[in-house]
Amino acid sequence: MATIVVIDDRVTGRNILTRLARSVEEGLQVHAFASAKEALARMTSDLQPDLVITDYNMPEMDGATLIAAIRATESLADVPVVVVTVYEDRDFCYRALEAGATDFLLSPVDHLEFRARARNLLALRRQRLLLARRAAELERALAETGAPWREADTGTSLLDQLPVAICTSDPQGRLTFVNRAYETLFGVEREQVIGRTLLEIHGEDFATRHRVLDEKVRESGQPLLAPRYDTMVGPAGLRWLAVTKAPLCERHGGERVVTVALDISELKLAETAGSEAGRHDPLTGLETLPWFRERLEQAIARARRQGELLAVLHLDLDRFKGVNEAFGEAAGDKLLRAVAQRIAGRLRESDRIARLRSDELVILQGELKRAEDAAELCRRLNEAFAEPFHADGQEIHLSASIGVTLYPTDGRTAETLLRNADLAMYRAKASGRDAYRFFAREMNLAARRAVTLERELRQALAAEQFLVHYQPQMDLASRRIVGIEALVRWNHPHRGLLRPGEFIRLAEEIGLIAPLTAWVLQTACSQHRRWNDAGLGRLQLSVNLSPVQFRERGVELLIERVLKESGLSPQQLDVELTENAIIENSQTASASLRYLHQLGVSLSLDDFGTGYSSLSYVKRLPVRRLKIDQSFVQNLEQSVNDEVIVRAIINLGHSLGLTVIAEGVETPGQLNRLVALGCNEAQGDFISPPLSAAEFERRMLEGAWAGVVAEREAR
Repeated sequence: MATIVVIDDRVTGRNILTRLARSVEEGLQVHAFASAKEALARMTSDLQPDLVITDYNMPEMDGATLIAAIRATESLADVPVVVVTVYEDRDFCYRALEAGATDFLLSPVDHLEFRARARNLLALRRQRLLLARRAAELERALAETGAPWREADTGTSLLDQLPVAICTSDPQGRLTFVNRAYETLFGVEREQVIGRTLLEIHGEDFATRHRVLDEKVRESGQPLLAPRYDTMVGPAGLRWLAVTKAPLCERHGGERVVTVALDISELKLAETAGSEAGRHDPLTGLETLPWFRERLEQAIARARRQGELLAVLHLDLDRFKGVNEAFGEAAGDKLLRAVAQRIAGRLRESDRIARLRSDELVILQGELKRAEDAAELCRRLNEAFAEPFHADGQEIHLSASIGVTLYPTDGRTAETLLRNADLAMYRAKASGRDAYRFFAREMNLAARRAVTLERELRQALAAEQFLVHYQPQMDLASRRIVGIEALVRWNHPHRGLLRPGEFIRLAEEIGLIAPLTAWVLQTACSQHRRWNDAGLGRLQLSVNLSPVQFRERGVELLIERVLKESGLSPQQLDVELTENAIIENSQTASASLRYLHQLGVSLSLDDFGTGYSSLSYVKRLPVRRLKIDQSFVQNLEQSVNDEVIVRAIINLGHSLGLTVIAEGVETPGQLNRLVALGCNEAQGDFISPPLSAAEFERRMLEGAWAGVVAEREAR
């Protein structure tokens, strides 16, 4: 009976992982811990796990520290460990892998992916235990007989009595010894194979795989740290092997490698109930990542010998989560299968494709003559999305972002190439999606800077380094200040005052946006209530909310609680969010916004004109204001097209009975054009830059803005 240990300090995360772990297979024992230290204490005393699944960020110790402690414990050294992390950045995942993690999963966890990986790792654990038992039996037998291993004895030696295939090979890949089990497994005779190479006996693919491993053993002088898994076709058909290798210690100082191969085919068949032993992803039919990684290592070895180029492409479907939410997971699964089939049809027979995780695929393109061949494949893959897909009678249009990395210019190992392709894919997404990008070395530097920034961002919240600035919003007809927008700033100890664009996206990715927004909301509402009490007028307070916060219900309850605690009237609070936030999270967002509307809170659509601009959402939801994106305002004096767009937004807003406000006003010409076009309100540095609470209060008490704006317009 297998045992899984789940470690997560958060109750919700721990419950989800525990429930998923119990669903992996019948008869599992699952032990869940909120404390990494408690889990480690149990595992080093009376609890022997077969698989550990742990969160990365925990208060007592992070995932890397926990894994290092597990690997330093002899009884736990080879237990597979999966790290769950929310970090899209992936450098945090790589840190866990460097500490000894077996694999990682990104949160929110894909349930199908979780079960598949857990089953594979439990199978790996059983195979390792079986191999260890056989090795122990061999060691005991050798110790009991005291018989030396001499080739002169091979005819009747103890090695011929063992049920594992054993051979030795020299640096040229020639076999120098095989035992009887090896003859039986491979269907060969000893006299015919001794002195011949693996290439001559078993063919190129098999020989390449084993020569790569033999070279590693010779270079390190150490056995393989873990068994490798291989297949071969012998007299009994397709067989699965668990293979381990070690340097052969010889008195005359030779460089031979001893290979022990255990036939685990029956165990594999039992584990997978007749499937292809985890080679193919059950949903898409594509290869799984472990198989792909082995093929990539072989391709690298071949490319190194022959001086060839090869490319690794990481393909990620754009906005696939929205498809699942709109049409359901069943339709999403059908769509993913259709995508896999169409992409596979664009590849050569020599190319390899695998499902990496969720909606991400990885492709190996070998035998390249030039880098442009990889670019051509990217163009063919992008063209594959030109025609719509169909799922459950629905016509769905998709696109993909592709990252490309090349061997040997970008990396010389499978892990490096996979990581670089991943980074390049994120560069493609950042450039606007539906694109491909090649890896560039500076991306690694950017990733390291992001690691530093993330650590500092976490410290900043605890050290109270954030503050709120307030930017006035002016009514253009009366030139009175009618509202303010609360804008968070990070008072970085070394870099000075940082604007939201430099850290908000990272806060969303690492799960800090919720506590940060709660702090901004509490600070701004409490300050606004104090200004009300001081007689500064009943201004409207606008606060931005992240799209991330509308993926689950609960943000409306936060706002209600803050309003009660601060004593601010709901009618004075305006929530700003983008169109995309509503559409990408339509069901939960709509319910939350209707609740806030009933509470008395109003809603503004920020960056209007840059997203979906869906009139159905504008009409259906309790929207009070449309906020024209500053990119249109900036070119208002020079671009006829931008003026047409601004006029259309203003007319649309007025026809729906909405107030229209423009942001980013920096010149008197922009302000005058907005007045002429009938815009209701405006904000921007020309009126006033964002101010500290004290400076805003001083200017309000002095009644400064109307005179300042009039003076600037007169210049």
